[in-house]
Amino acid sequence: MSQWFECKVKYDRMMENGVQKTVSEPYLVDALSFTEAEARITDKMQPYISGEFKVDAVKRVNLSDIFYDETGDRWYKVKTNFITIDEKTAVEKRTASYQLVQASDFKRALATFMEGMKDTMADFEIASIVETAIMDVFPVDLSETRADREARQKAQNQD
Repeated sequence: MSQWFECKVKYDRMMENGVQKTVSEPYLVDALSFTEAEARITDKMQPYISGEFKVDAVKRVNLSDIFYDETGDRWYKVKTNFITIDEKTAVEKRTASYQLVQASDFKRALATFMEGMKDTMADFEIASIVETAIMDVFPVDLSETRADREARQKAQNQD
């Protein structure tokens, strides 16, 4: 099971009008600990940011699933209530769960979410769908071994 961490990366960006501005952008990484999350986001961001940057904050995020749509450029957080019935009292119970959906717009986010949930046997209702500020999501790459990472880091340090 994945553990997701939101990492805020702060750096100087050249704006379209030529002014340099300090921005803080959130990214999501799959990691085992806060330390690993910081190391992974640092590793992932180095090729994309010229100059100095720092990881400003790392916080654990409660997500049960992520649904990808490669055509999407935004991330939407979906709050889902799973509905169960207590057998003794016959009372409905709602348990909140959160998913992240990649999509180009709200309508596509709903469609991608519903497609991802089509095999779900449990009853659920969508409580909300909200666009997030998340810039990108970095799942763990299980195909990359420790030796591969060390070799890549060694090559980067020689540059």
